[in-house]
Amino acid sequence: MDISIRIAGEAGQGLVAVGNLLVGAAAATGLQVFSGKSYMSRIRGGLNWCDLRFADHELSGLNERQHILLALNETALDILREHALPDAVILLDGKEERPQTLTVDFTGITKQSGGADIMGNTVAAGTIWGMLKYPLEFLENFLQQEFAGRDEIIAKNLACAVAGYQKGLTLPMNLAVPQPVQAPASVTTGAAMIGLAAAVSGVKFATAYPMTPGTATLNWLAAAADRYGIVVEQAEDEIAAVNMICGAVYAGIPSMTTTSGGGFALMAEGLALAGMMELPIFVLVAQRPGPATGMPTRTAQEDLKFAINAGHGEFLRTVYAPGTHQQCYDLTGIALATAHRFQVPALMLTDQYLQDAEKNMMIPSGEYQPIDRGLVDGDPETYVRYADSPDGVSPRAIPGHGVAVVADSDEHDEAGHLSEDFAVRIRQQEKRLRKNAGLLESFIMPEIYGSGDADIALVCWGSTHGACREYVDAMNAGGTGKYAMIHFTQLWPLPGDRLKPLLERPRRLIVVEGNFTGQFRALLREIGISREMSGVNRFDGLPITAEYLTAEVK
Repeated sequence: MDISIRIAGEAGQGLVAVGNLLVGAAAATGLQVFSGKSYMSRIRGGLNWCDLRFADHELSGLNERQHILLALNETALDILREHALPDAVILLDGKEERPQTLTVDFTGITKQSGGADIMGNTVAAGTIWGMLKYPLEFLENFLQQEFAGRDEIIAKNLACAVAGYQKGLTLPMNLAVPQPVQAPASVTTGAAMIGLAAAVSGVKFATAYPMTPGTATLNWLAAAADRYGIVVEQAEDEIAAVNMICGAVYAGIPSMTTTSGGGFALMAEGLALAGMMELPIFVLVAQRPGPATGMPTRTAQEDLKFAINAGHGEFLRTVYAPGTHQQCYDLTGIALATAHRFQVPALMLTDQYLQDAEKNMMIPSGEYQPIDRGLVDGDPETYVRYADSPDGVSPRAIPGHGVAVVADSDEHDEAGHLSEDFAVRIRQQEKRLRKNAGLLESFIMPEIYGSGDADIALVCWGSTHGACREYVDAMNAGGTGKYAMIHFTQLWPLPGDRLKPLLERPRRLIVVEGNFTGQFRALLREIGISREMSGVNRFDGLPITAEYLTAEVK
Protein backbone atom coordinates (compact mmCIF):
# COMPACT_ATOMS: atom_id res chain seq x y z
CA MET A 1 0.00 0.00 0.00
CA ASP A 2 1.22 3.52 -0.73
CA ILE A 3 -0.04 7.07 -0.67
CA SER A 4 1.03 10.03 -2.81
CA ILE A 5 0.99 13.67 -1.74
CA ARG A 6 1.59 16.78 -3.84
CA ILE A 7 2.46 20.10 -2.20
CA ALA A 8 2.15 22.92 -4.72
CA GLY A 9 2.48 26.68 -4.81
CA GLU A 10 4.76 29.42 -6.00
CA ALA A 11 8.48 29.67 -5.39
CA GLY A 12 9.19 31.25 -2.03
CA GLN A 13 6.13 29.81 -0.24
CA GLY A 14 8.11 27.08 1.49
CA LEU A 15 6.59 24.07 -0.23
CA VAL A 16 9.96 22.28 -0.23
CA ALA A 17 10.20 22.88 3.52
CA VAL A 18 6.82 21.16 3.98
CA GLY A 19 8.02 18.25 1.88
CA ASN A 20 11.30 17.95 3.78
CA LEU A 21 9.48 17.87 7.13
CA LEU A 22 7.12 15.14 5.99
CA VAL A 23 9.80 13.05 4.29
CA GLY A 24 12.09 13.23 7.31
CA ALA A 25 9.34 12.34 9.74
CA ALA A 26 8.00 9.53 7.53
CA ALA A 27 11.44 7.95 7.17
CA ALA A 28 11.93 8.17 10.93
CA THR A 29 8.70 6.24 11.52
CA GLY A 30 9.95 3.39 9.36
CA LEU A 31 7.95 4.13 6.21
CA GLN A 32 9.47 3.72 2.78
CA VAL A 33 9.67 7.16 1.15
CA PHE A 34 10.37 8.60 -2.28
CA SER A 35 10.07 12.26 -3.24
CA GLY A 36 10.75 14.47 -6.23
CA LYS A 37 10.53 18.11 -7.23
CA SER A 38 9.14 19.97 -10.23
CA TYR A 39 9.95 23.65 -10.30
CA MET A 40 10.17 26.62 -12.62
CA SER A 41 13.37 28.51 -13.31
CA ARG A 42 12.59 31.48 -11.07
CA ILE A 43 13.24 32.60 -7.51
CA ARG A 44 9.72 33.87 -6.80
CA GLY A 45 6.32 33.13 -8.30
CA GLY A 46 5.42 30.54 -10.89
CA LEU A 47 4.03 27.10 -10.14
CA ASN A 48 6.21 24.55 -8.34
CA TRP A 49 5.42 21.33 -6.58
CA CYS A 50 6.96 18.64 -4.45
CA ASP A 51 5.69 15.06 -4.77
CA LEU A 52 5.92 12.63 -1.84
CA ARG A 53 5.19 8.94 -1.75
CA PHE A 54 4.99 6.84 1.42
CA ALA A 55 4.59 3.06 1.43
CA ASP A 56 4.98 -0.18 3.35
CA HIS A 57 7.20 -1.58 0.57
CA GLU A 58 10.30 -0.30 -1.16
CA LEU A 59 9.65 2.49 -3.66
CA SER A 60 11.52 3.15 -6.88
CA GLY A 61 9.69 6.14 -8.31
CA LEU A 62 6.80 8.59 -8.16
CA ASN A 63 3.13 8.29 -9.05
CA GLU A 64 1.56 10.27 -11.86
CA ARG A 65 -1.53 11.23 -9.80
CA GLN A 66 -1.90 11.97 -6.11
CA HIS A 67 -4.16 11.00 -3.21
CA ILE A 68 -3.67 14.34 -1.43
CA LEU A 69 -3.13 17.75 -3.02
CA LEU A 70 -2.05 20.61 -0.77
CA ALA A 71 -2.38 23.86 -2.73
CA LEU A 72 -0.67 26.82 -1.12
CA ASN A 73 -2.43 29.21 -3.49
CA GLU A 74 -5.46 29.19 -5.79
CA THR A 75 -3.36 29.00 -8.96
CA ALA A 76 -1.94 25.68 -7.84
CA LEU A 77 -5.44 24.47 -7.01
CA ASP A 78 -6.93 25.47 -10.34
CA ILE A 79 -4.13 23.99 -12.47
CA LEU A 80 -3.28 20.81 -10.58
CA ARG A 81 -6.65 19.68 -9.24
CA GLU A 82 -7.47 17.79 -12.45
CA HIS A 83 -4.20 15.86 -12.16
CA ALA A 84 -5.08 14.41 -8.75
CA LEU A 85 -6.96 11.13 -8.36
CA PRO A 86 -10.77 11.37 -8.62
CA ASP A 87 -11.23 10.68 -4.89
CA ALA A 88 -8.27 12.78 -3.80
CA VAL A 89 -8.36 14.95 -0.70
CA ILE A 90 -7.83 18.59 -1.74
CA LEU A 91 -6.43 21.11 0.77
CA LEU A 92 -6.21 24.85 0.14
CA ASP A 93 -4.36 27.40 2.22
CA GLY A 94 -6.76 30.27 2.80
CA LYS A 95 -10.01 31.42 4.38
CA GLU A 96 -12.50 31.36 1.52
CA GLU A 97 -14.31 28.07 1.00
CA ARG A 98 -14.14 26.34 -2.40
CA PRO A 99 -16.32 23.44 -3.64
CA GLN A 100 -14.99 19.98 -2.80
CA THR A 101 -12.02 21.55 -1.08
CA LEU A 102 -10.86 21.61 2.53
CA THR A 103 -9.78 25.16 3.25
CA VAL A 104 -7.33 25.63 6.13
CA ASP A 105 -6.02 29.00 7.28
CA PHE A 106 -2.40 28.03 7.90
CA THR A 107 -1.38 31.65 8.42
CA GLY A 108 -4.08 32.20 11.01
CA ILE A 109 -3.16 29.01 12.89
CA THR A 110 0.50 30.09 12.83
CA LYS A 111 -0.30 33.44 14.42
CA GLN A 112 -2.51 31.84 17.05
CA SER A 113 0.39 29.53 17.92
CA GLY A 114 2.84 32.40 18.33
CA GLY A 115 4.89 31.55 15.24
CA ALA A 116 6.33 33.75 12.51
CA ASP A 117 4.66 33.80 9.10
CA ILE A 118 7.34 31.53 7.65
CA MET A 119 6.29 28.82 10.09
CA GLY A 120 3.04 28.36 8.19
CA ASN A 121 4.78 25.52 6.37
CA THR A 122 5.28 23.77 9.73
CA VAL A 123 1.53 24.09 10.36
CA ALA A 124 0.88 22.65 6.89
CA ALA A 125 3.19 19.70 7.53
CA GLY A 126 1.53 19.11 10.91
CA THR A 127 -1.92 19.20 9.30
CA ILE A 128 -1.08 16.52 6.76
CA TRP A 129 0.68 14.46 9.42
CA GLY A 130 -2.47 14.64 11.54
CA MET A 131 -4.66 13.61 8.62
CA LEU A 132 -2.44 10.56 8.13
CA LYS A 133 -2.69 9.90 11.89
CA TYR A 134 0.98 9.03 12.27
CA PRO A 135 2.51 9.62 15.74
CA LEU A 136 3.24 13.30 16.33
CA GLU A 137 6.52 12.54 18.13
CA PHE A 138 8.29 11.69 14.88
CA LEU A 139 7.49 15.10 13.39
CA GLU A 140 8.53 16.79 16.63
CA ASN A 141 11.79 14.86 16.78
CA PHE A 142 12.64 15.82 13.21
CA LEU A 143 11.99 19.51 13.94
CA GLN A 144 14.26 19.34 16.98
CA GLN A 145 17.03 17.82 14.87
CA GLU A 146 16.60 20.39 12.10
CA PHE A 147 16.88 23.37 14.46
CA ALA A 148 19.26 21.87 17.03
CA GLY A 149 20.77 24.56 19.26
CA ARG A 150 18.11 27.17 18.43
CA ASP A 151 15.74 26.66 21.33
CA GLU A 152 13.37 29.55 20.66
CA ILE A 153 12.85 28.54 17.04
CA ILE A 154 12.34 24.92 18.09
CA ALA A 155 9.69 25.90 20.63
CA LYS A 156 7.74 28.00 18.12
CA ASN A 157 7.91 25.36 15.40
CA LEU A 158 6.79 22.67 17.81
CA ALA A 159 3.79 24.77 18.79
CA CYS A 160 2.91 25.27 15.12
CA ALA A 161 3.35 21.56 14.38
CA VAL A 162 1.07 20.59 17.27
CA ALA A 163 -1.59 23.09 16.20
CA GLY A 164 -1.46 21.83 12.62
CA TYR A 165 -1.58 18.22 13.79
CA GLN A 166 -4.68 18.86 15.90
CA LYS A 167 -6.33 20.55 12.92
CA GLY A 168 -5.47 17.59 10.70
CA LEU A 169 -7.08 15.14 13.11
CA THR A 170 -10.41 16.96 12.67
CA LEU A 171 -10.40 16.91 8.85
CA PRO A 172 -12.29 14.20 6.95
CA MET A 173 -9.91 11.57 5.63
CA ASN A 174 -11.28 8.41 4.01
CA LEU A 175 -8.04 7.25 2.41
CA ALA A 176 -6.23 4.15 3.61
CA VAL A 177 -2.63 4.91 4.59
CA PRO A 178 0.38 2.58 4.71
CA GLN A 179 1.66 1.54 8.11
CA PRO A 180 5.32 1.86 9.09
CA VAL A 181 7.77 -0.96 8.45
CA GLN A 182 11.43 -1.18 9.39
CA ALA A 183 12.70 0.98 6.54
CA PRO A 184 16.03 2.85 6.72
CA ALA A 185 15.74 6.24 8.41
CA SER A 186 18.45 7.90 6.28
CA VAL A 187 17.21 9.87 3.27
CA THR A 188 19.46 10.89 0.39
CA THR A 189 19.37 12.15 -3.21
CA GLY A 190 20.93 10.85 -6.40
CA ALA A 191 23.17 13.93 -6.49
CA ALA A 192 24.45 13.21 -2.99
CA MET A 193 25.19 9.56 -3.77
CA ILE A 194 27.30 10.59 -6.76
CA GLY A 195 29.16 13.10 -4.60
CA LEU A 196 29.77 10.55 -1.84
CA ALA A 197 31.07 7.96 -4.30
CA ALA A 198 33.39 10.49 -5.93
CA ALA A 199 34.76 11.50 -2.54
CA VAL A 200 35.45 7.97 -1.30
CA SER A 201 36.90 7.00 -4.71
CA GLY A 202 39.63 9.58 -4.34
CA VAL A 203 38.45 12.66 -6.25
CA LYS A 204 40.54 15.54 -4.88
CA PHE A 205 39.55 18.32 -7.24
CA ALA A 206 36.05 19.28 -8.40
CA THR A 207 35.18 22.35 -10.38
CA ALA A 208 32.16 23.57 -12.32
CA TYR A 209 30.24 26.59 -13.41
CA PRO A 210 26.88 26.29 -11.59
CA MET A 211 24.20 24.85 -13.83
CA THR A 212 20.98 23.18 -12.78
CA PRO A 213 20.62 20.29 -12.16
CA GLY A 214 24.31 19.31 -12.00
CA THR A 215 25.06 21.88 -9.30
CA ALA A 216 23.47 19.70 -6.62
CA THR A 217 26.42 17.30 -6.77
CA LEU A 218 28.94 20.15 -6.72
CA ASN A 219 27.18 21.57 -3.64
CA TRP A 220 27.46 18.20 -1.89
CA LEU A 221 31.17 18.02 -2.66
CA ALA A 222 31.70 21.56 -1.41
CA ALA A 223 29.99 20.70 1.89
CA ALA A 224 32.16 17.56 2.24
CA ALA A 225 35.39 19.17 1.03
CA ASP A 226 37.05 19.44 4.45
CA ARG A 227 36.09 15.92 5.46
CA TYR A 228 37.59 14.32 2.34
CA GLY A 229 40.31 16.82 1.49
CA ILE A 230 38.76 17.98 -1.78
CA VAL A 231 39.50 21.29 -3.47
CA VAL A 232 36.20 22.62 -4.87
CA GLU A 233 36.36 25.55 -7.26
CA GLN A 234 33.60 27.52 -8.96
CA ALA A 235 34.99 28.15 -12.42
CA GLU A 236 34.24 31.27 -14.42
CA ASP A 237 32.68 29.13 -17.17
CA GLU A 238 32.45 25.56 -18.41
CA ILE A 239 35.42 25.97 -20.76
CA ALA A 240 37.60 26.80 -17.79
CA ALA A 241 36.12 23.96 -15.75
CA VAL A 242 36.93 21.20 -18.23
CA ASN A 243 40.40 22.57 -18.91
CA MET A 244 41.09 22.80 -15.18
CA ILE A 245 40.28 19.14 -14.63
CA CYS A 246 42.42 18.24 -17.66
CA GLY A 247 45.33 20.00 -15.97
CA ALA A 248 44.65 18.41 -12.60
CA VAL A 249 44.36 14.89 -14.07
CA TYR A 250 47.58 15.43 -16.05
CA ALA A 251 49.21 16.11 -12.69
CA GLY A 252 47.85 12.82 -11.33
CA ILE A 253 44.83 14.12 -9.36
CA PRO A 254 41.47 12.34 -9.83
CA SER A 255 39.14 15.19 -10.83
CA MET A 256 35.61 15.86 -12.01
CA THR A 257 33.25 18.52 -13.21
CA THR A 258 29.46 18.78 -13.20
CA THR A 259 27.29 20.40 -15.84
CA SER A 260 24.18 20.09 -18.00
CA GLY A 261 23.64 20.08 -21.76
CA GLY A 262 24.40 23.74 -22.49
CA GLY A 263 27.51 23.68 -20.34
CA PHE A 264 28.64 20.39 -21.81
CA ALA A 265 28.41 21.98 -25.28
CA LEU A 266 31.11 24.41 -24.16
CA MET A 267 33.22 21.52 -22.87
CA ALA A 268 33.39 19.70 -26.22
CA GLU A 269 36.82 21.07 -27.15
CA GLY A 270 38.22 20.25 -23.72
CA LEU A 271 36.79 16.75 -23.99
CA ALA A 272 38.66 16.30 -27.26
CA LEU A 273 41.81 17.59 -25.53
CA ALA A 274 41.41 14.82 -22.96
CA GLY A 275 40.99 12.37 -25.83
CA MET A 276 44.27 13.42 -27.45
CA MET A 277 46.23 13.63 -24.19
CA GLU A 278 44.61 10.38 -22.94
CA LEU A 279 43.43 11.96 -19.70
CA PRO A 280 40.95 10.14 -17.40
CA ILE A 281 38.65 13.06 -16.69
CA PHE A 282 35.16 12.50 -15.22
CA VAL A 283 32.22 14.65 -16.39
CA LEU A 284 28.75 14.48 -14.82
CA VAL A 285 26.13 15.61 -17.35
CA ALA A 286 22.80 16.12 -15.58
CA GLN A 287 20.28 16.31 -18.40
CA ARG A 288 17.39 18.71 -18.88
CA PRO A 289 15.19 19.52 -21.89
CA GLY A 290 16.82 21.50 -24.70
CA PRO A 291 17.80 22.82 -27.12
CA ALA A 292 19.48 26.01 -25.88
CA THR A 293 18.28 26.94 -22.38
CA GLY A 294 15.18 24.84 -22.98
CA MET A 295 13.46 24.01 -19.70
CA PRO A 296 16.38 24.40 -17.30
CA THR A 297 14.72 22.95 -14.20
CA ARG A 298 12.85 20.03 -15.77
CA THR A 299 14.00 16.53 -16.64
CA ALA A 300 14.92 14.75 -19.87
CA GLN A 301 17.12 12.11 -21.50
CA GLU A 302 18.04 14.15 -24.56
CA ASP A 303 21.86 14.24 -24.44
CA LEU A 304 22.74 10.59 -25.07
CA LYS A 305 23.93 10.94 -28.65
CA PHE A 306 25.57 14.24 -27.82
CA ALA A 307 27.61 12.64 -25.03
CA ILE A 308 28.71 9.79 -27.28
CA ASN A 309 29.72 12.05 -30.17
CA ALA A 310 30.83 15.29 -28.46
CA GLY A 311 34.27 16.57 -29.41
CA HIS A 312 35.96 16.79 -32.77
CA GLY A 313 37.92 13.94 -34.27
CA GLU A 314 37.73 10.30 -33.29
CA PHE A 315 38.55 9.29 -29.73
CA LEU A 316 37.22 6.91 -27.14
CA ARG A 317 35.12 7.60 -24.10
CA THR A 318 32.90 5.56 -21.81
CA VAL A 319 29.35 6.63 -20.94
CA TYR A 320 27.25 5.51 -17.96
CA ALA A 321 23.72 6.29 -16.76
CA PRO A 322 22.56 5.26 -13.27
CA GLY A 323 18.91 4.44 -12.74
CA THR A 324 18.73 4.21 -8.95
CA HIS A 325 20.33 5.89 -5.97
CA GLN A 326 22.49 2.82 -5.34
CA GLN A 327 23.59 2.84 -8.98
CA CYS A 328 24.51 6.51 -8.64
CA TYR A 329 26.98 5.43 -5.99
CA ASP A 330 28.24 2.25 -7.65
CA LEU A 331 28.63 3.63 -11.18
CA THR A 332 30.52 6.72 -10.06
CA GLY A 333 33.28 4.53 -8.64
CA ILE A 334 33.22 2.29 -11.72
CA ALA A 335 33.36 5.28 -14.10
CA LEU A 336 36.34 6.80 -12.30
CA ALA A 337 38.18 3.47 -12.14
CA THR A 338 37.50 2.68 -15.80
CA ALA A 339 38.61 6.13 -16.93
CA HIS A 340 41.93 5.70 -15.13
CA ARG A 341 42.41 2.11 -16.23
CA PHE A 342 42.05 2.95 -19.93
CA GLN A 343 43.08 6.64 -19.78
CA VAL A 344 39.90 7.88 -21.47
CA PRO A 345 37.22 10.41 -20.48
CA ALA A 346 34.28 8.98 -18.54
CA LEU A 347 30.85 10.61 -18.80
CA MET A 348 27.89 9.99 -16.51
CA LEU A 349 24.37 10.93 -17.62
CA THR A 350 21.84 11.70 -14.93
CA ASP A 351 18.88 14.10 -15.08
CA GLN A 352 16.95 16.54 -12.92
CA TYR A 353 14.59 13.84 -11.71
CA LEU A 354 17.30 11.50 -10.40
CA GLN A 355 19.53 14.29 -9.13
CA ASP A 356 16.79 15.73 -6.92
CA ALA A 357 14.86 12.56 -6.03
CA GLU A 358 14.97 11.65 -2.34
CA LYS A 359 14.78 8.09 -1.08
CA ASN A 360 15.52 6.34 2.18
CA MET A 361 18.20 3.67 1.94
CA MET A 362 21.20 2.23 3.71
CA ILE A 363 23.85 4.86 3.05
CA PRO A 364 27.31 3.44 2.28
CA SER A 365 29.76 3.89 5.14
CA GLY A 366 31.79 6.61 3.44
CA GLU A 367 34.98 4.66 4.05
CA TYR A 368 37.80 6.00 1.90
CA GLN A 369 38.53 3.52 -0.91
CA PRO A 370 40.52 5.35 -3.59
CA ILE A 371 40.61 3.92 -7.08
CA ASP A 372 43.75 2.61 -8.72
CA ARG A 373 45.02 5.56 -10.73
CA GLY A 374 47.13 3.28 -12.93
CA LEU A 375 50.29 5.29 -12.35
CA VAL A 376 53.85 4.07 -12.88
CA ASP A 377 57.17 5.37 -11.58
CA GLY A 378 59.00 5.14 -14.90
CA ASP A 379 62.69 4.89 -15.74
CA PRO A 380 64.12 8.37 -16.46
CA GLU A 381 66.27 6.87 -19.21
CA THR A 382 63.53 5.02 -21.11
CA TYR A 383 60.13 6.46 -20.10
CA VAL A 384 57.90 7.80 -22.86
CA ARG A 385 54.34 8.84 -22.13
CA TYR A 386 52.65 7.44 -25.23
CA ALA A 387 54.53 4.21 -25.74
CA ASP A 388 52.80 1.72 -28.03
CA SER A 389 51.30 -1.31 -26.31
CA PRO A 390 49.16 -4.32 -27.25
CA ASP A 391 46.09 -3.00 -25.38
CA GLY A 392 46.66 0.64 -26.30
CA VAL A 393 47.24 1.75 -22.69
CA SER A 394 50.55 3.58 -22.25
CA PRO A 395 52.51 4.05 -19.01
CA ARG A 396 51.26 7.10 -17.13
CA ALA A 397 53.55 8.85 -14.65
CA ILE A 398 53.12 11.99 -12.56
CA PRO A 399 55.05 14.95 -13.99
CA GLY A 400 57.98 16.00 -11.86
CA HIS A 401 58.29 12.66 -10.07
CA GLY A 402 61.58 11.48 -11.56
CA VAL A 403 60.58 11.46 -15.23
CA ALA A 404 59.77 13.98 -17.92
CA VAL A 405 56.13 13.78 -19.03
CA VAL A 406 55.67 15.52 -22.35
CA ALA A 407 52.13 16.15 -23.59
CA ASP A 408 50.29 18.61 -25.82
CA SER A 409 47.11 18.96 -27.82
CA ASP A 410 48.76 18.20 -31.16
CA GLU A 411 49.40 14.79 -32.63
CA HIS A 412 52.62 13.51 -31.12
CA ASP A 413 55.09 10.68 -31.13
CA GLU A 414 55.56 8.15 -28.33
CA ALA A 415 57.59 10.63 -26.28
CA GLY A 416 54.82 13.23 -26.51
CA HIS A 417 56.64 15.56 -28.92
CA LEU A 418 54.58 17.23 -31.64
CA SER A 419 54.73 15.36 -34.92
CA GLU A 420 53.17 15.65 -38.36
CA ASP A 421 54.75 12.46 -39.59
CA PHE A 422 52.00 10.45 -41.28
CA ALA A 423 53.33 7.13 -40.04
CA VAL A 424 53.43 8.46 -36.46
CA ARG A 425 49.85 9.65 -36.82
CA ILE A 426 48.70 6.22 -37.94
CA ARG A 427 50.50 4.42 -35.10
CA GLN A 428 49.23 6.77 -32.38
CA GLN A 429 45.63 6.82 -33.58
CA GLU A 430 45.59 3.04 -33.87
CA LYS A 431 47.10 2.80 -30.36
CA ARG A 432 44.45 5.07 -28.84
CA LEU A 433 41.55 3.30 -30.52
CA ARG A 434 42.95 -0.13 -29.65
CA LYS A 435 41.65 0.45 -26.12
CA ASN A 436 38.13 -0.11 -27.40
CA ALA A 437 38.58 -3.89 -27.11
CA GLY A 438 39.27 -3.54 -23.38
CA LEU A 439 36.36 -1.14 -22.91
CA LEU A 440 33.99 -3.58 -24.60
CA GLU A 441 35.31 -6.44 -22.50
CA SER A 442 34.64 -4.45 -19.32
CA PHE A 443 31.10 -3.53 -20.45
CA ILE A 444 28.41 -3.83 -17.77
CA MET A 445 25.66 -6.05 -19.16
CA PRO A 446 22.11 -4.74 -18.67
CA GLU A 447 19.98 -5.80 -15.71
CA ILE A 448 17.21 -8.29 -16.56
CA TYR A 449 14.20 -7.98 -14.26
CA GLY A 450 10.94 -9.87 -14.45
CA SER A 451 10.07 -12.90 -16.54
CA GLY A 452 12.97 -14.84 -18.03
CA ASP A 453 10.88 -15.78 -21.08
CA ALA A 454 9.03 -12.49 -21.46
CA ASP A 455 6.50 -11.85 -24.19
CA ILE A 456 7.13 -8.10 -23.83
CA ALA A 457 10.33 -6.47 -22.58
CA LEU A 458 10.81 -2.79 -21.77
CA VAL A 459 14.31 -1.69 -22.74
CA CYS A 460 15.34 1.37 -20.75
CA TRP A 461 18.33 3.32 -19.47
CA GLY A 462 19.07 5.74 -16.68
CA SER A 463 16.32 7.10 -14.45
CA THR A 464 13.45 5.28 -16.18
CA HIS A 465 14.49 2.20 -14.18
CA GLY A 466 11.99 2.71 -11.37
CA ALA A 467 8.94 3.30 -13.55
CA CYS A 468 9.71 0.33 -15.79
CA ARG A 469 10.30 -1.95 -12.81
CA GLU A 470 6.99 -0.99 -11.19
CA TYR A 471 5.16 -1.42 -14.50
CA VAL A 472 6.65 -4.90 -14.99
CA ASP A 473 5.65 -5.89 -11.44
CA ALA A 474 2.09 -4.68 -11.97
CA MET A 475 1.68 -6.42 -15.31
CA ASN A 476 3.13 -9.72 -14.11
CA ALA A 477 0.92 -9.60 -11.02
CA GLY A 478 -2.12 -8.96 -13.23
CA GLY A 479 -1.50 -12.14 -15.17
CA THR A 480 -2.01 -10.53 -18.59
CA GLY A 481 1.29 -11.84 -19.96
CA LYS A 482 4.97 -12.22 -19.22
CA TYR A 483 6.83 -8.94 -18.88
CA ALA A 484 10.48 -8.03 -18.28
CA MET A 485 12.70 -4.99 -17.98
CA ILE A 486 16.13 -4.76 -19.65
CA HIS A 487 17.87 -1.81 -18.04
CA PHE A 488 21.17 -0.41 -19.33
CA THR A 489 23.59 1.41 -17.02
CA GLN A 490 26.44 1.55 -19.53
CA LEU A 491 25.57 3.20 -22.82
CA TRP A 492 28.89 3.34 -24.66
CA PRO A 493 30.69 1.54 -26.08
CA LEU A 494 28.08 -1.16 -26.73
CA PRO A 495 29.09 -4.75 -27.60
CA GLY A 496 26.59 -5.62 -30.30
CA ASP A 497 27.67 -9.26 -30.49
CA ARG A 498 26.88 -9.82 -26.80
CA LEU A 499 23.68 -7.80 -26.77
CA LYS A 500 22.06 -9.23 -29.89
CA PRO A 501 21.20 -12.67 -28.40
CA LEU A 502 19.80 -11.00 -25.30
CA LEU A 503 17.56 -8.61 -27.23
CA GLU A 504 16.33 -11.25 -29.67
CA ARG A 505 14.57 -13.31 -26.97
CA PRO A 506 11.41 -11.32 -26.14
CA ARG A 507 8.59 -11.44 -28.65
CA ARG A 508 8.25 -7.69 -28.46
CA LEU A 509 10.70 -4.94 -27.47
CA ILE A 510 9.56 -1.49 -26.32
CA VAL A 511 12.32 1.07 -25.75
CA VAL A 512 11.39 3.59 -23.05
CA GLU A 513 13.22 6.93 -22.85
CA GLY A 514 12.75 10.58 -22.03
CA ASN A 515 13.27 12.10 -25.47
CA PHE A 516 11.34 12.59 -28.71
CA THR A 517 13.49 10.82 -31.30
CA GLY A 518 14.25 7.54 -29.51
CA GLN A 519 18.00 8.04 -29.25
CA PHE A 520 18.84 4.76 -27.53
CA ARG A 521 16.64 2.82 -29.94
CA ALA A 522 18.60 4.38 -32.81
CA LEU A 523 21.84 3.51 -31.04
CA LEU A 524 20.82 -0.13 -30.78
CA ARG A 525 20.17 -0.15 -34.51
CA GLU A 526 23.62 1.33 -35.13
CA ILE A 527 25.29 -1.60 -33.36
CA GLY A 528 23.35 -4.16 -35.39
CA ILE A 529 20.08 -4.79 -33.50
CA SER A 530 17.88 -4.98 -36.59
CA ARG A 531 14.73 -6.55 -35.15
CA GLU A 532 11.49 -4.61 -34.75
CA MET A 533 11.46 -2.26 -31.76
CA SER A 534 8.72 0.16 -30.80
CA GLY A 535 9.16 3.09 -28.44
CA VAL A 536 7.52 4.96 -25.60
CA ASN A 537 8.86 8.49 -25.34
CA ARG A 538 8.15 11.34 -22.96
CA PHE A 539 9.52 14.80 -23.64
CA ASP A 540 7.30 17.25 -21.72
CA GLY A 541 9.91 17.78 -19.00
CA LEU A 542 8.29 15.42 -16.48
CA PRO A 543 9.60 12.01 -15.39
CA ILE A 544 8.23 8.77 -16.81
CA THR A 545 6.03 6.94 -14.30
CA ALA A 546 4.44 3.50 -14.17
CA GLU A 547 1.02 5.07 -14.83
CA TYR A 548 2.43 6.85 -17.88
CA LEU A 549 3.66 3.51 -19.20
CA THR A 550 0.28 1.91 -18.53
CA ALA A 551 -1.38 4.57 -20.67
CA GLU A 552 1.22 4.47 -23.46
CA VAL A 553 2.05 0.77 -23.82
CA LYS A 554 -0.64 -0.86 -25.97
